Amino acid sequence: MPREEGRKLIAQNKRARHDYHIEDTYEAGLVLRGTEVKSLRAGRANLTDGYALIRDGEAWLEGVHIPEYTMGTWTNHAARRPRKLLLHRREIGKLIHKTNEPGHTLIPLSLYFKDGKAKVEIAVARGKREYDKRQDIAKRDAAREMDRARAARLRRR
Repeated sequence: MPREEGRKLIAQNKRARHDYHIEDTYEAGLVLRGTEVKSLRAGRANLTDGYALIRDGEAWLEGVHIPEYTMGTWTNHAARRPRKLLLHRREIGKLIHKTNEPGHTLIPLSLYFKDGKAKVEIAVARGKREYDKRQDIAKRDAAREMDRARAARLRRR
C-alpha cells in the first residue's frame, strides 16, 4: 500500500477566528487510539468546544469531539476524552510562558492528516471583545462591497 502524502483536512474551528485574536500557531501531533484514527479517516470530528492546556509539563487537548467508530466493538474510545499533544519541551515552555499572560488561552484551529499522521494546529489566542467582532464584520462587509463595485466597473468596460 503506498504511503499517504500531503495534507488532508479533517475538521476546522471556524468560530475560533471569530471569537479570538490569533497570536501564534503551533503544529502538534496527537496520541490517538485505533478507533479514533478510523473515525478521523472517515472525516468525523468537531473542534468547536475544544481547548488545550498544559498540565504537569505535558500538553493536553480537551473538549474535542471525535465520535465513536461505527464499526468498532468494545474497544471503542470515549468521544470527548483528553488527548495528549506531542510537542517539543521547548515549545511547551513557550506555551506556558505565553498562556500565563492574562487573557491568553490555547485553542485548536484545525485537525488534519499530514503525511499519514494526525496533527492538530493549536493557537495562542486572546479573546475578542464584542466591539472587536463588530469591527471585523464591518471591515469584511466593506471589502466585499469594494470588490463588487470593482467587478461591476470592470464589466461595464
